[in-house]
Amino acid sequence: MTTVGMALVGLALAACSPPRPGVIKQPSKALRPTTTTPSARYVHAEVARHMDKSGFRLLTRSTNALLSRVVLADHAQHSIDLQYYIFDNDETGRLVAQRLLQAADRGVRVRLLLDDINVRDTIGMLDALDRHPNIEVRLFNPFATHNPSMLSKATQFLLDAHRLNRRMHNKSFIVDGNVAIVGGRNIGNDYFDAGDATNFRDLDLVAIGPVVKQASQAFDEYWNCDEAYPVSAFGKHADHYDLAKLRTDLARDARVFAQSDYAQAALDEDYNGATADNPGKWFWGPANLVADQPEKVEMQEDQPQLRIGPDIKAMTDGAQHSLLLISPYFIPGDSGTRYLGSIAERGVAVKVLTNSLASNDEPAVYSGYSRYRRPLLESGVQLYELRPAAGAPQPASTAGTSSGVSLHAKAVVVDEQKVFIGSMNMDARSRLLNTEMGIIVDSAPLAQAVTRFFDAAIVPASAYHVVLLPAGSPHAGAMQWQASKDGKPVIYDHDPDATMQRRVEVQLLKLLPIEGLL
Repeated sequence: MTTVGMALVGLALAACSPPRPGVIKQPSKALRPTTTTPSARYVHAEVARHMDKSGFRLLTRSTNALLSRVVLADHAQHSIDLQYYIFDNDETGRLVAQRLLQAADRGVRVRLLLDDINVRDTIGMLDALDRHPNIEVRLFNPFATHNPSMLSKATQFLLDAHRLNRRMHNKSFIVDGNVAIVGGRNIGNDYFDAGDATNFRDLDLVAIGPVVKQASQAFDEYWNCDEAYPVSAFGKHADHYDLAKLRTDLARDARVFAQSDYAQAALDEDYNGATADNPGKWFWGPANLVADQPEKVEMQEDQPQLRIGPDIKAMTDGAQHSLLLISPYFIPGDSGTRYLGSIAERGVAVKVLTNSLASNDEPAVYSGYSRYRRPLLESGVQLYELRPAAGAPQPASTAGTSSGVSLHAKAVVVDEQKVFIGSMNMDARSRLLNTEMGIIVDSAPLAQAVTRFFDAAIVPASAYHVVLLPAGSPHAGAMQWQASKDGKPVIYDHDPDATMQRRVEVQLLKLLPIEGLL
């Protein structure tokens, strides 16, 4: 074999497994919750008045969601643990990174665990952060190399698709062991209404009380699992980013961001962190944090005990009056369609909010959903699809203005009493391939607040109501999308606001056997 051929074989073999030999990875655990800081005293006093219940605040506004994270980081005194699928190297991502670096400079221990698939131009920043003595960065289920001169990520994926197709989709932000933010948002402009094009409508929970300890335990399981690798295991990725330069650049970028219209508008809002200077109100109730086991990414076949699906099903099984489902990617499959239909048939009002074709950022996912739309409607399930321009964009940031809104929230509400908010989409990928997490809360006030979010999102100005025309009408059985424009009803007989090219693309994708990958 030629030298070139041997090199290619070596690269291919390297792509089939992450770096294992010689990797030094010291296990660590969450620090004990702080009790002496003003914010800690406030949180512990609140929790003590509510026995074994946890307290929650609902983050519906994206600017509020960003500000709450920044304020919590600024108040941190001992530890910050972050776990995310995406951490972008953009204006809001760099703002969060700057606050993490400031916290580390104060002596706060920072642990940052990211899924590796979206780590691209962020890797230099992560390398530099990891060089701080109080910051450690790990990558979950990593590619073998990030060196663009070697095999690309796309090539590595093709060579090792079974492993690399399984990703960590979890999202949590835990401060001082006392406060956690858990929900659907990643870190980046698109998730905080600061994006150039599409911005995501999403939900998070700020949590205090016993559920925070559960969040810390789940973080530790992922941090110490075999699939999490120190970013230092891959060598130095970017010579231009040492820690000193990163500190200077982040401080400069934070000053520029603070002067933007976006930042000024955000500062005019209240934030929902759990700090002594922002006591506010809480939704209280018994709660459980549910998280897939990290070993799920190694499954050769389904092992329900490793995933949170059974916990969600146990909640929805008990629906007596109403079941609300919010999922940007909604592909129930044959079994899920029959299940939702059976709930509707016993008199429960089952309503689903998902993305329309025009607001969906993944046409392949929409092709999977569309094949189940008619049987769902026939079984009595009510379907609503978010319109692409629903809601007014937030003021412009340095990144630009929004041209549309896409659904990204994942939530379930049962009988306006129990609620789940987390990272899990209602599709096969979330159920069987990715790891997911979220919080299940028994609290009528919180459930009703999420119901109000749902109801506001499905008004005719914001969403299409998909219906089948009844028997006896001129076009009985035909599918319609009902909405309003300028206060007047409008009706469409095909996917609205989508180009012919996009509709044809969906029809072609429906012919491919890809549903299990979506």
